[in-house]
This record gives sequence, structure tokens and C-alpha cells, in this order.
Amino acid sequence: EESLELIERNADTILQEIGIEFRGDEEVLGLWRDAGADVQGTRVHIPRGLARTLCATAPSSFTQHARNPARSVEVGGKNMIFAPVYGPPFVSDVDGGRRYATIEDFQNFVKLTYMLPSLHHSGGTVCEPVDLPVNKRHFDMVYAHMKYSDKPFMGSVTAPERAQDTVDMAKILFGAEFVENNTVCTSLINANSPMVWDGTMLGALKTYARNNQACILSPFILAGAMSPVTIAGALAQQNAEALAVIAFTQMIRAGAPVIYGGFTSNVDMRSGAPAFGTPEYAKAAFVGGQLARKYGLPYRSTNANASNAVDAQAAWESMMSLWPVVLGHANLVMHAAGWMEGGLTASFEKFVTDLELLQGMAAFLQPLEINEASLGLDAIRDVGPGGHFFGTAHTLERYETAFYQPLLSDWRNYESWEEAGS
Repeated sequence: EESLELIERNADTILQEIGIEFRGDEEVLGLWRDAGADVQGTRVHIPRGLARTLCATAPSSFTQHARNPARSVEVGGKNMIFAPVYGPPFVSDVDGGRRYATIEDFQNFVKLTYMLPSLHHSGGTVCEPVDLPVNKRHFDMVYAHMKYSDKPFMGSVTAPERAQDTVDMAKILFGAEFVENNTVCTSLINANSPMVWDGTMLGALKTYARNNQACILSPFILAGAMSPVTIAGALAQQNAEALAVIAFTQMIRAGAPVIYGGFTSNVDMRSGAPAFGTPEYAKAAFVGGQLARKYGLPYRSTNANASNAVDAQAAWESMMSLWPVVLGHANLVMHAAGWMEGGLTASFEKFVTDLELLQGMAAFLQPLEINEASLGLDAIRDVGPGGHFFGTAHTLERYETAFYQPLLSDWRNYESWEEAGS
């Protein structure tokens, strides 16, 4: 608790003494002046405690409604939602290799996500369809989520007008009155760390908040490049950036749903390249969850890796990411499946290997059943010392469902595996 309070105290110092840039939007600056901040140009100096006070109206949880009500999700509390990869300009698969993404690739990722129970959310820009014009591709992307899936989805944030197009499309799908009173869309609003929120992101944020739609407010910090090289310093900066924009969201519409986004990792100090799935990332993911819970806010984290191939590095870095995300109680896990190459590529094969990890995590999170039947004392009596349990009634009643069944793992012995073609 003392360490968390020290991070918070330093975040308040950053907000008050250094300030946060809110660029490209005069309305934003006026609202901060009215709230009591010291605004100097585009730099907003926020008095100690003000940001946290303003954040108090944000809900601790909310329902994101899906086209199919059975697929709606509760964001917050003890719930954990897995969503697919977001944002890569490239895709890869074993047949086509690494290439620029198309709308067909986008649709295929949406269809896969729809089919798989381990993914609870359709995501947003699962890849960037560069075969479509920039000024209209957001229509095709949002429509793909609406048409090819009945799970919750994310909206466009690349311009305020595109955010409004998303809201208008949602009104066609759900009805205008329903959208006004319910959250049907979640959208990712990223900071330009260090300590800058730009006009594009702020414009999209205002559109969604005014329409009661949720925003994931995420500083994206790579320690050593975009923050101090220490994780403690990076977390203080993350907290300052997040609280400032969450507070601003509540100025737009008190009670607008938000998610505290944590995405702090580090760079490779030998090359400057982003590193993911590191012990530093794991620690930052844990602490981000603790901070979000202190404020009573839902928490977003990420399954990330920096590998350039679907290999052992991709697997161990993803597992290193997922453990702190799961044990740190992230409510929304972005990039849960398919992220590769530090986020530049959405891989179909990585998508499937990640699903193995997600299914395993979901099975791990199921409470252990301990009762007279599961303890199996009668079976132990029947077998006694030196026997085996394959043929007991206890085993025969349960063998089909007793253990987790993997998608991909091959558990045969070497000889059987080799005989089947290796």
C-alpha cells in the first residue's frame, strides 16, 4: 500500500507541476479551466487530488450489450474478457507469408473470433485493411463486426467523424433510444506518451462519451524511451496520463463508462526496439491492476510478445504476459489472440496457438471442486497400494471430462508420434 501511495503521489506531482498536454481542441482546454486547472497554452496543470475527484463518477462496472443478448459482457468486478489482436497493418499465415492486410483478412479474423468460445469480444481493428480507402474503411470494419459476429465490438477512433459514424451504425443495429441508454460499443483511446493527448483521440473520446459509449483510456509506455527507465517511474507517469483523461471523460458526461488502460513495458536497451512479455511488463501489469482497483475502475491489459515468428519465443513471451494479466485480474484483455512482431502483424497461426493459452487459463480459473465424490476415497480403497485407477468406476464415470483437452498439444509417446508422421 505504501508503494502504491508513493506512485500516486508522484502521479499527482506530474499532473500539477509538469502538466499534461491536451492538443488540438480548444473545448477541452476550456473545460479544464472551468474545472479549476491551470491552463498554459495547451499544457494543463491539474491541482493535487482534482483528477481523482473527477474520476469518482466513473462506474466501477458496466454492461456492453451485444447484438445477441447472450453474448453481452459485464466489464469490471471479477469478470475477465478476452478480445483479439488490434491494429496491425500486416497479417501472416503459413501459405501467404507476411503481407499487408486486406478486408478479407479482417473478415476472417472476425469470423474466427465469433466461432471460438475462449474469445468473448469481437475486438476492433483486428488488422488494418489497406486495400480500402482510408476515409471509408472504418465503415467496412465496423460492419464486419456487426455482420459476421454477434459478440460485442469496438468502434473507430481515427477521427471524430468516424467515431460518430460508428455510433450512427450502432443506432441502426440496436435502435437510437437503446444506444442512448446503454453501452453497445467500446473504443480504444491511446495517449501519445509521454504526457500528450492529441486532438484526434480527444475528438473521438468526446463523441463516444457524449453518447454514453465506453472508452479504454490507455497510456502506451515503453520504459526507457517514453518514460523513465525504471518501472516505478513509468507507472507514475502511466497513472498521471490515465487519471487526467479519465477525469476529462467525466467532465464530458458524468457517469460515462471508462476502462483504466495499462500497457507499460520496456525497450531493448541494446537496440531501442520494443520488448514485450518481459518480467518488467509483468510487474507493470500487476501494479496497473492494483491502481485501477484503488479507483474502482475496470482494468484493461494485454497479451503481447515481440517475436517475429510463431515459435518458442512467441509462446513464452505470451505466457509471461498472460500470467500477470490473469492473476492481476484484468477485466479486458486486448490482443489476447493473434498479436505478433510487437503488434505489427496479426498472425493466423499465432491466433490459434494463443487460443490454447486462453483455453488453458480459462480452465485454470475454474474453481477446484472438492467434495466427497471428487475426493475419490472409494476408488482409493478399491485399488489399494500398488494398483492403478484406469478401470475403477470412479474413473470410468469421469474420464471423458476429467481433464482439460488441448487444441494443439500432442501427448502421445515418441514412438506413436513418429509412427503417425512426426
